[in-house]
Amino acid sequence: MRTQKYLHIGLIILISSSFLYGCGDNQSKEKQTIQKIKSFKQATTLKGLVTDDKGRVKQGELTATNAKKQVIATTIIQDDGYYKIDIPAATSLPLLLSVSFQSNEGKTQELSAAVVYTSMTKFDINSLSTKIAKKAKSLGGYTHANMMLSAESMVDMPDDNKTTQGFRGDPTKQYGGWH
Repeated sequence: MRTQKYLHIGLIILISSSFLYGCGDNQSKEKQTIQKIKSFKQATTLKGLVTDDKGRVKQGELTATNAKKQVIATTIIQDDGYYKIDIPAATSLPLLLSVSFQSNEGKTQELSAAVVYTSMTKFDINSLSTKIAKKAKSLGGYTHANMMLSAESMVDMPDDNKTTQGFRGDPTKQYGGWH
């Protein structure tokens, strides 16, 4: 009788410990990805061309905001559709470049592009860059992975240009809009 009682207690402990071990095992598999925060080491000038569906945007204001939606810098679009905006040193990425302008029909329009790389300084802003930025945000934010997924879903890319990294060649030209 005692032996049977100890056997039952041992069996209960064994079963309980396997459940506890299983719970801990699942937690170790759910590793959270921590993205290293990138920032401009020195003051940097970003530049590019702003276009809408009808051509170059000749007037408008461009605003650079950080992840906390704080304004970092502003500038005016030049008559030829180009912009230059100075970003202070130690500014953390990602940044969102947003352009607000009046269309020919008199409606206020907005276009945007996300900045996730410190090595790039040219960012054309157009309807495609806006779609890519919006999709990346909906995927969880402006990260390299989300930008790649967004860009790939917006652009037809031949299979022979794809690799396990998501592209082959220069992504700044292939995905026109967030370079």
